[in-house]
Amino acid sequence: MKREMGSYKMGLCFSDKLGINRGAPPPDVVTAFVEYTEGRNHMTAEQLCRFLVEAQDETEVLVSDAEKIIERITCERHHITKFLRHTLNLDDFFSFLFSDDLNHPIDSSKVHQDMASPLSHYFIYTSHNSYLTGNQINSECSDVPLIKALKRGVRALELDLWPNSTKDDILVLHGWAWTPPVDLIKCLRSIKDHAFSASAYPVILTLEDHLTPDLQAQAAEMMKEIFMDMVYFPEAGGLKEFPSPEDLKYKIVISTKPPKGNLKKDKDSESDVSGKASSDFSDDQVDDGKTEEETSEAKNEKEGLDQESSNLDFLTYSRLITIPSGNAKNGLKEALTIDNGGVRRLSLREQKFKKATEMYGTEVMKFTQKNLLRIYPKATRVNSSNYKPYNGWMYGAQMVAFNMQGYGRALWMMHGMFRGNGGCGYVKKPEFMMKNGLGGEVFDPKAKLPIKTTLKVKVYMGKGWDSGFQRTCFNTWSSPNFYTRVGITGVRADKVMKKTKKEEKTWEPFWDEEFEFQLTVPELALLRIEVHDYNMPEKDDFSGQTCLPVSELRQGIRSVPLYDRKGERLVSATLLMRFHFV
Repeated sequence: MKREMGSYKMGLCFSDKLGINRGAPPPDVVTAFVEYTEGRNHMTAEQLCRFLVEAQDETEVLVSDAEKIIERITCERHHITKFLRHTLNLDDFFSFLFSDDLNHPIDSSKVHQDMASPLSHYFIYTSHNSYLTGNQINSECSDVPLIKALKRGVRALELDLWPNSTKDDILVLHGWAWTPPVDLIKCLRSIKDHAFSASAYPVILTLEDHLTPDLQAQAAEMMKEIFMDMVYFPEAGGLKEFPSPEDLKYKIVISTKPPKGNLKKDKDSESDVSGKASSDFSDDQVDDGKTEEETSEAKNEKEGLDQESSNLDFLTYSRLITIPSGNAKNGLKEALTIDNGGVRRLSLREQKFKKATEMYGTEVMKFTQKNLLRIYPKATRVNSSNYKPYNGWMYGAQMVAFNMQGYGRALWMMHGMFRGNGGCGYVKKPEFMMKNGLGGEVFDPKAKLPIKTTLKVKVYMGKGWDSGFQRTCFNTWSSPNFYTRVGITGVRADKVMKKTKKEEKTWEPFWDEEFEFQLTVPELALLRIEVHDYNMPEKDDFSGQTCLPVSELRQGIRSVPLYDRKGERLVSATLLMRFHFV
């Protein structure tokens, strides 16, 4: 049997031998129903409310909320158009627990973290080469991946800007490759239209700039004309501290390397940029027959016009840059420790970041307390694969830039992290990452730490898999034999994966198995869940997956939705699980 992206390929049809069962409620569900109904056959709104508060650990629940749940469930299950029943029977109660929108494992409906701290205090949902539709070599450049990323909640996009062949317009493409380009103006318009479709918090537009000064000015005019009052203009002289996501709601923030200075340094100027005039007037360019004084005047006049034009281009573009960026060309230690009195963004390729953490782990952590650190994939990831995001998050790196058009476990972790905080694209870093000890010591992700909590996870059963996994028919020797892998991704001491037994020949597997996970840093942990189909002697088939931030798990019996390889929701495919912190 072969299956791809959660789809099963068709074999010989022997569906009568699959033994498909709809499944009864697990014993824990029956026990809870009996306990809260006091042995009766129906659960009232008051009893449901008490179950939600006591067993599910939900604090903001009223009897009126329970009444709405009962109305919704009974109308759906019994096809009642008017709310006549005011109680749930056991099957109704079971149906409610399996409803992932009413009984989701995390609260994905609202932003609940403090959003008034500087940007450097947050992990930011970040995309790499955001305009590519496929691989890094010859895939098409388009505004479509930008739109998809924004709709998913991504808050930091990257555009590579290059001149067109006639040097009079601006294209977005992956340099030194064969990627068919897209016009910058098309990308900007799509960003404007979809910037805040999934989140009200700021979009950071990182630009890799390969433009001449006049095209930089043209890009600036495009952005001002298209984004209008969406563009955030920083105070003159640069920021001493980043604004907060709350301050920047519905704003687009530009981040790029400041252009090389064309302004002559003025002792009264607020600009700290130095440089020479772009025009170098030589003697053989002076008309014959002019006096030395006339020649001097002509030279000064031309230099003045060129200087004025260059200054205008420089000012137009540089005025848009809220977050100046740089690299580590003068060495990692200098890049991490130099303090120019303001804030900035440092970009490191994944290998250089690894070296930085090995040599200067403390400096990396201190840098990210005030400044932004962006990590991006190494050049050899031509198939748009990704690195392990936790390598960056553990050291406070805010902008772990990913190829969103790819798939795989690293991308699933990225999706999981940013399901937190209402999916707004900003997740607050734990306080211990932002504070230093009395001796200046910082959080060390490699240190041996005591166990802070134990998470108990119980895997009950699956439901909706026959339609969610797009079932066709199977031959008798390859019926689905599902098992679930459950584990933790986080600091090294917390990493572990466990799995259930395999359930043979059924589309509604029942396990009722519990696992314990001892956690030293639960604030940075993700719960990983994967469903596979045992397929000896061949490789087991992937079926579905999800990742959830441990710090946001809602206790109790919960319905867990599953996703495919690319992170798209598998309609109706869910797991019933229970979460409990000791």
